[in-house]
Amino acid sequence: MKRWQGTVVLASVLGISISGCSRSGLRPQPGLNSSLQRRADSRRQPALGQRWLVSIASRNGRERIELVDLRSRQPVPLPGLNQAGSQPVSVSVSGNGKRIAFVRTREGRTELMLYRRDAAGLQRLPIEPSGVPREVSLDGEGRRLAVQVSRQGRWDVDVIRLP
Repeated sequence: MKRWQGTVVLASVLGISISGCSRSGLRPQPGLNSSLQRRADSRRQPALGQRWLVSIASRNGRERIELVDLRSRQPVPLPGLNQAGSQPVSVSVSGNGKRIAFVRTREGRTELMLYRRDAAGLQRLPIEPSGVPREVSLDGEGRRLAVQVSRQGRWDVDVIRLP
């Protein structure tokens, strides 16, 4: 009898789990999606802050980092961030939208960067011991980031505290 009850409980849990993945769970936001589609041919590497969406937007073969205010559905100016000759690889935004961490390739080098919106300041973040950054994730407060780093054929994850 106990085995039968365990089977019923397992079936119920699986049913609830599967129903959570049904079509009714995730729905695009039509107004936001159409606004995003008008400004770029495609997007990748989306990351969310409290009211911010950052992604790598591609238009006419050129990729750039774009920050969108989700309330107004408008892009936010990022002076000095998207530089000629650089290719964004990965991007993340803090919860308040004030900091954007990203990985880019420029002049044959892959770099970990931090952009501060309030100062329009761009800062290269050193990786010690040295390695090649690939993916980045900034915490909600913008005070720590996790970065995937390749070192001697092995992938590591470093957590870096920011000033």
